[in-house]
Amino acid sequence: QVQLVESGGGLVQAGGSLRLSCAASGRTFSSYPMGWFRQAPGKEREFVARISRSGFSTYYSDSVKGRFTISRDNAKNTVYLQMNSLKPEDTAVYFCARQLTGLGFKPSEYDYWGQGTQVTVSS
Repeated sequence: QVQLVESGGGLVQAGGSLRLSCAASGRTFSSYPMGWFRQAPGKEREFVARISRSGFSTYYSDSVKGRFTISRDNAKNTVYLQMNSLKPEDTAVYFCARQLTGLGFKPSEYDYWGQGTQVTVSS
């Protein structure tokens, strides 16, 4: 059983920054790519960023490219999402997840999810 626990969310003004963390249990963390998704009220869960097993390859949605950075520390079983230049439209619950299959852009390609952390950006 894998557990993912996100932290680091909160309330921030537009233009500010937050760093999300996702700590994973288990010994297989480095064997899987990881991703971040977000879900705003009334909307579907959407892809934010994805990182390869080694951390050398990263992918971002167009809406966050250039502002967000995904990274991972396999020695600490942790994946991070550094969010800069935040906008009110970034307000959502952010989830980390373990990628099982596919290219990593769809929620269905992930098998384990964290409980989510709320990010609220005020204008």
